[in-house]
Amino acid sequence: MAGVTDAIFRGICKEMGADVMVTEFVSAEGILQADARTRKYTEFSEQQRPVGVQLFGADGARMGEAARKIVDWKQPDFIDINFGCPVNKVVARNGGSSLLKDCAMLAAVAAGVVRAVGGQVPVTAKMRIGWDAQSINAVEVAKVLVDCGVRVIAVHGRTRAQGYGGEANWEVIDAVARAVAVPVIGNGDIASGADLARRKRETAVAGVMIGRAAMGNPWVFREAKRFLASGQTPAPVLLEQRWDLVVRHCRLAVESGRYGNERQTLTSMRTRLMAYCKGFPGAKELRQKLCHVVAVGEVEELAAISIGQAELAGL
Repeated sequence: MAGVTDAIFRGICKEMGADVMVTEFVSAEGILQADARTRKYTEFSEQQRPVGVQLFGADGARMGEAARKIVDWKQPDFIDINFGCPVNKVVARNGGSSLLKDCAMLAAVAAGVVRAVGGQVPVTAKMRIGWDAQSINAVEVAKVLVDCGVRVIAVHGRTRAQGYGGEANWEVIDAVARAVAVPVIGNGDIASGADLARRKRETAVAGVMIGRAAMGNPWVFREAKRFLASGQTPAPVLLEQRWDLVVRHCRLAVESGRYGNERQTLTSMRTRLMAYCKGFPGAKELRQKLCHVVAVGEVEELAAISIGQAELAGL
C-alpha cells in the first residue's frame, strides 16, 4: 500500500470506521540515512490512533536502531515489520517477502526490532503464506516470529510468486491462527462486510485486515461494521457523496503540501483518482480525463459533469 496509506488517506479511513492502521512502509536504511526526506512516511495524527509505523529491511541491528528513532520521534502504538511486500525493488534488497526464504535472517530481523523497542511498544509483523506454491511455510514462520517476541501477526493469503493474482488462501491463514498463541489477522480478498463476516466465522483469526479494496472504496469499513452488527448491507453510497470525498481528498492533499505544489500533488494523485472512479458511470472515459488533471478545479469540473450526466440518465 506504499503511496496509498499516507496520513491523509488514513484520516479518511478512520472517519469511515477503520479500527487500527499502519503507515506506508518505510526503509530502515532510509530512516537512518535520510531522516528529513524519509520521516514524512511516519507521520500520523493523534486522531488516527491506534496506529503503527511499518518498517522493512534485512539487518536486525539497523532495523532496531531505526525503530528506536521512530519511537522517539512519533511514539506510535506499535512497530510493524513488513515480511510480505512482493515488489522486486524491495525483494532485491532482501526486504519484504524475500525473508520468507531465510527464516534465520527473518528471526534476526524480528528479534533485533523486539530487543530495541519491545519494552516501549509492541512489535507486530505482516507476512505472506510463503515464497511460492512449493514453499508455503507460514505456520513455521509464524512460530519463529512468536519465539522472537512478535505480539500480533497479519497474514496475507498469497505467496510472493502470486503477487496479487489468484485467490487468497484462507485455509493457510486459518492454520496459522490455530498454530500460535498470539492474535492473527487475516488479509486477502476482503471487499465487503459479507466477506469479512465469513472469514471471521469460518477461521480462527482474531481480526481481518482490508487493504486494496479500500483504495477506491474507503466506505468498506463502515459497511463492514454495519454488517457485523446487524447482518445488513447499507445502501450504496451515492455518486454525489463519492465525488464529494474525491474532491475533499484532493483538497486535503494540496493543503498538506506533502507532494509539492498543486500541479505536483494532482499529478501524484492520478492513480488514486482512477481507483476512486471504479464503478462510476462512464468510468473508462473518466479515467482517461483523470490521467491529465493538474488542479483541484479540474476534478471539481469532472465531478459536476459526471453527476449531471448520471442525473439525466436517471442513475
